[in-house]
Amino acid sequence: MEPRKDCGSLLKQINDEMRKNANNAMRAQDMTLAQLEALVQLEQAPDGQHSLKELEQLLHVAQSTAAGIISRLEQKGYVEGFGDAGDRRVKLVRITPAGRVCVGAALHHRAEAEERLLSGLTEAERDIFYLLLKKVRDSL
Repeated sequence: MEPRKDCGSLLKQINDEMRKNANNAMRAQDMTLAQLEALVQLEQAPDGQHSLKELEQLLHVAQSTAAGIISRLEQKGYVEGFGDAGDRRVKLVRITPAGRVCVGAALHHRAEAEERLLSGLTEAERDIFYLLLKKVRDSL
């Protein structure tokens, strides 16, 4: 039996490899993982929109970073920003139809990458792996 190794190091290696592969795949679409995550958050919102402040919290980034991500997505036509009619200080962001198409394609690629990641596991092992990952995440 192999001696126990540093779990954090293994998780980092897996994460680094997945991020590298995802960024390489999305480079053709001129997208980053951060931009994709913003689009996913917007698509999953009931009305397809969030305030910039909500996105900042959902993405776990600073206000300036969230603003930069949204600015680049606006330039690409994937989102539109507008002011809240009730409070002019609040900036709202809505996903566009082009953004929804982009999310669909990117999520398809992400599903393929996850399938490659889990290809060496049985269905039962995949379920256990997922439950263990959630348990570790929830303990942090």
